[in-house]
Amino acid sequence: MEGHYGYRRILKELWPMVLMLMVTSVYNIVDGWFISNYAGSTAFAAMNIIWPAIAIISALGLMVGTGGSALVSKTFGEHNFERGNHIFTMLIRLTILASILISGLFIVLMRPSAIALGAEGEMIEYAVTYGRILTLALPFYMLQLALQPFCMTAGRPEIGTYTSIACGLTNILLDILFVGVFGWGLTGAAVATALSFVVGGAIPILFFGSKRNTTHLQFLTNSPADGPAIRQSLLNGLSEFVGNISFNIIAICYNLQLMKYIGENGVSAYGVLMYIGFIFGSAFIGYNMGFSQVISYKYGAGDKAELRSLLRKSCTLIAVAGLIITVIIEAFAPRISALFVGYDAALRDLTTYAMRIYMISFLICGFNMFASAWFTALNNGPVSAVISFMRTLVFEMGCVFLLPALVGIDGIWLSVNAAEVLALILSAVLISTFRKRYGY
Repeated sequence: MEGHYGYRRILKELWPMVLMLMVTSVYNIVDGWFISNYAGSTAFAAMNIIWPAIAIISALGLMVGTGGSALVSKTFGEHNFERGNHIFTMLIRLTILASILISGLFIVLMRPSAIALGAEGEMIEYAVTYGRILTLALPFYMLQLALQPFCMTAGRPEIGTYTSIACGLTNILLDILFVGVFGWGLTGAAVATALSFVVGGAIPILFFGSKRNTTHLQFLTNSPADGPAIRQSLLNGLSEFVGNISFNIIAICYNLQLMKYIGENGVSAYGVLMYIGFIFGSAFIGYNMGFSQVISYKYGAGDKAELRSLLRKSCTLIAVAGLIITVIIEAFAPRISALFVGYDAALRDLTTYAMRIYMISFLICGFNMFASAWFTALNNGPVSAVISFMRTLVFEMGCVFLLPALVGIDGIWLSVNAAEVLALILSAVLISTFRKRYGY
């Protein structure tokens, strides 16, 4: 991570992380496609009802990975490699222990959770079945999310890419076999995803624990608990945790509002929007996860000129990416809708209409996501968390309940756009406010 980062070097070194996240998002969506087309809209809606709860739990792994890797990268920038490896080892062990305990508790609470999230009638059994199968493998998924940012810290981002490709192929092939050939429906799709979780968690653990790992980042045999490092790591990753759980809490709110105003079709349409948003949004997430390590390293090394350059170049790349993504979605909205819900003309038309309103947010959301990641990389978790918290749990949640009351159903689809505008103003103010403190 030494030296200057121009546009060519940024794109060259970060495309593996971006590709990794996009591939991961695609294989998560495979289940949705198979369930929707082979098990029907009720099973599809049930899956979208329970998934936010699973994603909220898995966000603990993301918090440890993003926050911990920022601290380890900063420590490496200070040339203290032994302490960096101590922190790395300790955090991965913590992730394994916490994930097992939390997953066991969630399996027990799956049915009341499904009902509380809005599942009704036949949807309840579908949601419970899908949720419990995935939760059995959830520790592996949390481990994968925790280790992905550390691949960049180790200078081996391609490990994360290979892991994601392996997960994606596992899920797709098993979905074809279990759902398409054996006809197991939602249960088969859940088993396929659970097994892909296992693959995703096992590969990076095997790499970092093997003799082939010749990077600076190594597991240590003796790594006792370090309270200050744990607190700093969790604080650094708080914004990503808040952002992730906020996103999924908002998804729950959307589902409740859509059940109220439209019904089951509304939840199914929103599920498609989330899939497409997740695919393209993962490009920004991948960029932030990969580049945060560089920002942290430069910050630890005291290279203020490079920090200013990274901020300027990142804003330019995000603006271009946001425009390209928006044009693609607007142009292909009808075909995307038909791919998921083409068997129902009314649902297809509703999904297309909603997508063309909702996805305008990609012109702005990348800047807000980067602003949060920027402060995480600078080891300022509280400010990063404020951006994530205000963007979702305040601005978007407020809009999703307020706008439908003012303008009707369209207000649900417009909520994200209004929230992103408000968050952009906040992000710009905070970046400007802290400019002198960090010297960028």
